[in-house]
Amino acid sequence: MATATSPAWTESELRFNAALVRGWLYFVVLVLFCLVLVGGATRLTQSGLSITQWKPIHGIIPPLSLAEWQQEFDLYKRIPEYQLLNKGMSLAEFKNIFWWEWTHRLLARTVGIIFALPLLFFWMSKRLPKGLGWPLTGVLALGGLQGFIGWWMVSSGLSERTDVSQYRLAVHLIMACLIIAACVYIARGLKPRRHEDAPTAGSHGLAIILLLGAFVQIYLGALVAGLDAGLSYNTWPLMDGAVVPSGLLLQQPAWMNFFENPKTVQFVHRTGGYVLLLIAILHYLVEWRGAVARGLDLELSQHARGALVILVAIILQACLGIFTLVLQMPLLLALSHQAGAIIVLILVTGHLRGYRAPLIARD
Repeated sequence: MATATSPAWTESELRFNAALVRGWLYFVVLVLFCLVLVGGATRLTQSGLSITQWKPIHGIIPPLSLAEWQQEFDLYKRIPEYQLLNKGMSLAEFKNIFWWEWTHRLLARTVGIIFALPLLFFWMSKRLPKGLGWPLTGVLALGGLQGFIGWWMVSSGLSERTDVSQYRLAVHLIMACLIIAACVYIARGLKPRRHEDAPTAGSHGLAIILLLGAFVQIYLGALVAGLDAGLSYNTWPLMDGAVVPSGLLLQQPAWMNFFENPKTVQFVHRTGGYVLLLIAILHYLVEWRGAVARGLDLELSQHARGALVILVAIILQACLGIFTLVLQMPLLLALSHQAGAIIVLILVTGHLRGYRAPLIARD
């Protein structure tokens, strides 16, 4: 292994540099994980429209005086959410929702700094492993784009709506997940390990389908959140008294139901969970049979072990989703369900990277 511009490092120094980069990326993932959860809390507490202006630099400073608080509150009073839903809200109540959104924006700015400055240091000091400079710069660019997407989402709820567009909310969440997955994928490649071939071409293909399925489920979950679809039909396993409820295609054209009909969106999200679980079971069985065919102990096969961990995580995530629905979206449980989705995404991404040879081989 060598860096792009500095062949002078010794092998032990190269490994140490790679470990530093890997640790930094996993720390970025941790902060992004917290950012997504705070964003979820912002949505669940109806706080996302409390700051009606986008000030990338100046906005880091919250109101410091009563006059500044009143100015922010007056701006909030101009939008439909206040006029139609929160008329008569006190300044103290406004502060409660303001702090959620402010914390979300502060974390977003912070993660940009946490990513950009170390990346500059690693690149300038020639500590980046070969070939990672431009991919990491691409991730940084996605982070910058995410800031614009965040404001694009918020702006959808400032003039005519009382909430943000579910389409823009879903794009915002998916972009966050893409950044998380990219960081995990790169970091996983820097972990020293022995390479193990996939037992079958099918197992690798199923891992790709699992990753795509995780993204689709997260997208559907964002639509559910954007439409408040989880607040209705709070029974399981039946939905509205049936396995397949009626009224799924009431809107015209029919395709709109999959994005704008809360009943249809929740049903599709439920069904997506079942499908993802079946794929995870099939994936584990393929890995298990492949390990047995090669005479490997299941504990010694990294692919079989990883597939089992993913299967267990998806089962737990499904249980969290059911309890969240039945108990009508309590904040902590809903956030746990969102956290579970990100954890599944991280596990599947790392597992998929494991099929490729590492940048650093274990001694």
